[in-house]
Amino acid sequence: MGIVNQVLQLLFSLSLLIVLHELGHFIPAKLFKTRVEKFYLFFPAWFSLYKKKIGETTYGIGWLPLGGFVKIAGMVDESMDKEAMKEEPKPWEFRSKPAWQRLIIMLGGVFVNVVVAIVIYIMVMFVYGQTVIPNKSVVDGIVVHQKGFSDAVNLKTGDKIIEINGESCEDKRFFKDVLKGIQTADSVKLLREGEELTVKLPVQLISIMKKYKDKGLIDIRRPFVVGTVDSTLNAKKAGILKGDVINSVNGQTFTYYDEFKTLITSNKGQQIELVITRDSSVIELEALVDTSGLLGFTPLLLGTKELMAKNVYAIQHIEYDFFEAIPAGFTETKEQLEGYIQGFMKILDFKTKAYEAVGGFKAFGGMFSTSWNWELIWRNTAFISIMLAFMNLLPIPALDGGHAMFLSYELITGRKPHEKIMEYLQVAGMILLLGLVLVVNVKDWI
Repeated sequence: MGIVNQVLQLLFSLSLLIVLHELGHFIPAKLFKTRVEKFYLFFPAWFSLYKKKIGETTYGIGWLPLGGFVKIAGMVDESMDKEAMKEEPKPWEFRSKPAWQRLIIMLGGVFVNVVVAIVIYIMVMFVYGQTVIPNKSVVDGIVVHQKGFSDAVNLKTGDKIIEINGESCEDKRFFKDVLKGIQTADSVKLLREGEELTVKLPVQLISIMKKYKDKGLIDIRRPFVVGTVDSTLNAKKAGILKGDVINSVNGQTFTYYDEFKTLITSNKGQQIELVITRDSSVIELEALVDTSGLLGFTPLLLGTKELMAKNVYAIQHIEYDFFEAIPAGFTETKEQLEGYIQGFMKILDFKTKAYEAVGGFKAFGGMFSTSWNWELIWRNTAFISIMLAFMNLLPIPALDGGHAMFLSYELITGRKPHEKIMEYLQVAGMILLLGLVLVVNVKDWI
């Protein structure tokens, strides 16, 4: 059911964004009295799931969820309607309109995607606010979950990040600034066991993160509560129950789950003494650690609300009235766009191998929760809208940016590009894009 929820949330998000993007082309086309022959959600390769003609436009739903389109009369587009292009231009056709009108029509989808992101972020800030963990409150440093990843990037549990690329992190937010900043950084300065040192991050950091991401990478250090207890293993036999809080092992107290893991790992195959808090009562138990360094339960790692209740970090929950949410929404859009552009530039730098981390529909689905979570749905929808705006603006034939590039040339020179050249480039662009989509999605599953 979890995967079904992710698929449904992704389809909801993509469907909404595709329809709104295409409306961004449709509305200015209508305003400039340009005929729109088709308006489709998803592609109707060979057949449509639904279609209905209203006026001069056929509205439909295709079965191939790789995007959507509006077919505008007299335009060299993905429909490749060459016969229509051989006829004399009609007054209602795209090619008969002034270049500035055609440019507005082509950039309308990108404009709408940016506006949609801003509007969603404004409403998210207004309805949900935002929760921030200041980096300066992470006094005991980070936790790095996997030894292989730790060794590869030279970041260790307990490191406190104090600078990224020479910029102080004192007043930064841990998740939104520090963790995201590390992904595209060249170096970090950190405090390790009382000493400052500068760590040069590997050029191929994003590729390395992709390799290890399924098991978690870097996080704040969290206290823990016992989660699911395996009924056949030592934890159950010792009397450990879900909801227990373990305070000490063999008399050694600790704060964080990673410290607990270190303690029991050092006692493989040994009987240990535990002090546990259960429903405000303190209980002493003995348990046997197996030879793998496990007791037989999974931790219930505390979320933001539980951490706030325990006062572990100086967590700030910021609420906005509607007018305060407006600049906050603009700021969030700007920060997300800047972060995405930084990541995209890493992908273009082939020595980083960041292209290995590019994902398809599976990766997009993984952004969503396995349970229905409206806040996350809207945040992801806004982020995907930013991605669509940026990607569609790239000067690649078959994308809005490719059409805008040719129209800009026409506005500057006063000459239209030859239609045959436009057709060939459109075909080349479509082949390139479909090839990239195929490669990325196949790679997602291997």
